[in-house]
Amino acid sequence: MLPPRHQRRFMTCTVVAAAFGLVGTQSFAAQADTRPRPWQASHQAAAGRQHIKAVHAGHRMSALAATEGDDGGADEAENSAESTAQFTEARTAPGVVAPGAYGAAWQQLQSMRHTSGGWDHVTKKAYNADDPRYRDVNSNSSGGAGDVTGRITGIAADDQGYVYAGGANGGVFRSTTGGGHWKPISDKLPSLSTGTLALDAQKRLWYATGESNTGATSFVGTGVYVLKDPRHGQFQPGDRVGGAELESTVIHALRFAGTTVWAATSTGVWSHSTTTLSGPWKHEFAPNPEYLPGGSKADDPSAPYKNIANDVAVDPKDPSKVLLAVGWRGGDSYNGLYAKQDDGSWKPVSGLGDLPTSSADVGNMTFAAAADGSRLYAIDQSPAQMAANPDSGLKGVYVSKSGSPFGPWTQIADYTKLKASGSALQGAGYMPGIQSWYNQFLQVDPANADHLYLGLEEVFETKNGGQSWTTPGPYWNFPFPCWSNDPAKQTGDCSPTTHSDQHAVAIGSYKGKTWAYVGNDGGIYRRPLNGAVDSGGHAKDWQSLSDGTLDTLQYYSVGVGNDLTNGGVSVTGGLQDNGQSILRGHDKVMGSNFGGDGGDTIADPANGCNIAAEYVYLDMWVTQNCGVNDGSWSTDPSKATEYEVAPPDKDLGGAGARFIAPIAADAKDTGTWIAGGRHVWVNTKGFAIRSGKEWTNAYDLGEGHVATAVASSGGTVYVGWCGPCNNQGFTRGIAVGDADGTGWHQLNLPVDGTVPNRYISGFEIDPADAQHVYVAINGFSRKWTEGPGAGVGHVFESKDGGASWTDISANLPDVPADTVKLLPNGGLALGTDLATFYRPAGATKWLVLGHNLPTTAVMQLRLGPDGKLYAATHGRGIRSFDVRRLKGRKD
Repeated sequence: MLPPRHQRRFMTCTVVAAAFGLVGTQSFAAQADTRPRPWQASHQAAAGRQHIKAVHAGHRMSALAATEGDDGGADEAENSAESTAQFTEARTAPGVVAPGAYGAAWQQLQSMRHTSGGWDHVTKKAYNADDPRYRDVNSNSSGGAGDVTGRITGIAADDQGYVYAGGANGGVFRSTTGGGHWKPISDKLPSLSTGTLALDAQKRLWYATGESNTGATSFVGTGVYVLKDPRHGQFQPGDRVGGAELESTVIHALRFAGTTVWAATSTGVWSHSTTTLSGPWKHEFAPNPEYLPGGSKADDPSAPYKNIANDVAVDPKDPSKVLLAVGWRGGDSYNGLYAKQDDGSWKPVSGLGDLPTSSADVGNMTFAAAADGSRLYAIDQSPAQMAANPDSGLKGVYVSKSGSPFGPWTQIADYTKLKASGSALQGAGYMPGIQSWYNQFLQVDPANADHLYLGLEEVFETKNGGQSWTTPGPYWNFPFPCWSNDPAKQTGDCSPTTHSDQHAVAIGSYKGKTWAYVGNDGGIYRRPLNGAVDSGGHAKDWQSLSDGTLDTLQYYSVGVGNDLTNGGVSVTGGLQDNGQSILRGHDKVMGSNFGGDGGDTIADPANGCNIAAEYVYLDMWVTQNCGVNDGSWSTDPSKATEYEVAPPDKDLGGAGARFIAPIAADAKDTGTWIAGGRHVWVNTKGFAIRSGKEWTNAYDLGEGHVATAVASSGGTVYVGWCGPCNNQGFTRGIAVGDADGTGWHQLNLPVDGTVPNRYISGFEIDPADAQHVYVAINGFSRKWTEGPGAGVGHVFESKDGGASWTDISANLPDVPADTVKLLPNGGLALGTDLATFYRPAGATKWLVLGHNLPTTAVMQLRLGPDGKLYAATHGRGIRSFDVRRLKGRKD
């Protein structure tokens, strides 16, 4: 019999709402309790308590309903939404951020001096999620996803082997060999957030920035760019189409019709000429213009959700006939399908056949047309169904056999039909389409209008127009009889599958072979367009194209320790939906020793195999052998070497801890740990801890308060907190005390701008004096943030234990600060949403630290025992910089 915690962790697809484009009110909303939050509706509240648990009993996986407080494998839809909220709150509170904030910071960055030296790309290696070395209790190894990277949200491919892949916050990469050997081609742009990619009839590559997967609060962008020679060129800021009209928006889709391109965005539907790329975009339709920037209700907390357009369908026989799919995934009265009237206005339409048109049933919707115009397909997610059905939000898949967006439409699938097609999602509370608000793609075979690829959590396929379906890309292989945990095999006798959570699709050819490409939370995969399947309808021929050169990995954290077995250092880190990676000394391939969403990390500098990894909501696990296991724990529980050690606040979910909660080891004693939820928890057993009961409650931050940052040195602890954490009554504070539970008190942080009333994201304590501390402040200054006490500045210093503070931001760009680190030479490093900055010892001005670090958010900085500074970026992997070369320099 298996111990209760020996279970497969659910691979959560966290959509992170970081400010990687121009931050505007329409993209980063004030997080009011009254704003549309579908995961708080009746279905999502219930779904949040439906924790899928893949329990190994032979070759079974059973989905178990858990109690409300058990976040052992928190519902994936709930996780996606909660992570979005957390990042949004950090970057907007205490108010609403005005458009242009990020752009102004990026422009300032361009004129700043750099230090000497360059960043090395640590994780530019294949990352094998099925690495047979790591088949311990909490690993997803053997699931079948193989080599993975960060979320891919846009794909385009031609007939000569050129493939373009866009990372959620990694920018665009090009392959000239049908996939693999990737090279970045958009790193000179201010935003690397991908909404979609498309090749037009002239073979130009269109790059729409602003990731679209969450509907509103996602990675905003800086507009649309066109690369005229995508096979050889690179995107430049001057390649932008039109003016600033699409700055600070999310772009869901680009559709071409004649000489016009249509853009479905978070601010409605826009159009532009494809022959003349200059001149402004034309705003075709916004259902609620008063909520747009400059409108009378622009400061309403629900404003970002009032003008969402998801897709556009154009009649191939008459480009003047256009259908707009408009609506917030959580439901709103404006949701619906709109057509242009004779008077030029756009009005809702109905009576199209089976395709839903009511506001209750039109949510996130995606179209796909056959190359010959004979078919038009659609996916629809229903807000009403999502609120009422605990199993799926998918209303259905539909076809217009006339090819016209005005039908008549016929339903060809619902979630029950897809469930019966070989899906791995059979359990109550998690069936195909449960995340159809987040996962959608459609692609028609250009040579066969009845051959369709459909992406939800899994990849589905029909070759007869929807009469029957197969699941070539199941969620994972754990529930199938062919699965085995045998480390001699990747996934037993099952064929490899794709990573879960599908977002992008394209068809292309290379050397006479035609391929289907799919992008998901684990990267990009391909298979022959008419590939082979086994008796269960699962593909036998998927290939991962994440060969290490496409590093779009989205890290929250990094830990570094000496590798006592192989020499060198072991580098580990928590990732969005890709578990915990580990790269040991001299490894040529990274492995994954913990599954699910990886959060914060504690690694032993003296022994890199001592690792504490956070899942979500402070659910911590520990290993003292790097998680190395041959899977023998599944038959002999005593052979497990990963242990759940979560502090009690884990059981309170979001009320007890942030989605990604802060954990840290004392800077002078790696055996003392601090974990921050509602309470400040202390562990004095270090990596020998084996139970959550071994934590001591050192301090209660107070009801409604949760930790955002923790640090400890010599037993002196600093904890930043927020609560409420959204802009409706946002409060923040800093508590200081001793690890033994004595001396705790709240610092006096008045809302007067002395220390801005914004999200506290990181501390650094001077090892020579625990009263000397630095704090990093997220969000934007009051120039951009409409909120009480927003203040000015991003880095503050105290020399008296927090009794008084000095703003040392000086010439820093006004951009969210995430992490601060004191270097051995006395200099200070700061990681932000734009870059890493450096202030030499004795200086007051900041420089950009080194060269070659892509524009992306630096979530955590960590010093390694090898003298290097490691940066966990949320979109371009882990990078390192040898800070010893800065010794004695003021550059």
